[in-house]
Amino acid sequence: MSDDQTESQDPQRRPPRGPRAGLTSTGARKASAKSARSRAREFALQALYQHLVGGNDPDTIDRFTRDLSGFHKADSVHYDALLHGAIAQGPQLDALIEPLLDRKLSELSPIERAVMWIGAWEFQHAPDVPWRVVLNECIELAKEFGGTDGYKYVNGVLNGLAPRLRPDETGADRARTGA
Repeated sequence: MSDDQTESQDPQRRPPRGPRAGLTSTGARKASAKSARSRAREFALQALYQHLVGGNDPDTIDRFTRDLSGFHKADSVHYDALLHGAIAQGPQLDALIEPLLDRKLSELSPIERAVMWIGAWEFQHAPDVPWRVVLNECIELAKEFGGTDGYKYVNGVLNGLAPRLRPDETGADRARTGA
């Protein structure tokens, strides 16, 4: 028997898995597979990062971000709402997030903090977006832009926040799934 025949007959040996369609090698969605709202969240995250790290003015950040490559594919209305809403309500969003942290707010990475702002803001102000979609989108942002395990932390905090901000929706969801 040749090596080729042995490999094809051995059920323990499988060919290596190829990448899933629409995903990068890290598991993040490819740009071509992203919705306009997902893109809006990405641009909002980048803009919020500029605000948190550089203290830049929201209007200056907005003008800069709109000139970035690919912005035309984003939902600009959702981007505007996220950017200006999160900055305007930053202290309130921090107050919602802080009790769920196991460290000081100042010790969070700016990416994690900005992602949590996006999630908390959407929980409060985007009722058309299901809470699980908000949570998943924020996890994806943290995976793509944050530190190695930052997405796990974001998941834990926002999963704890969702029942407080969307009690009817999360309660119905959890009752239906038995979670």
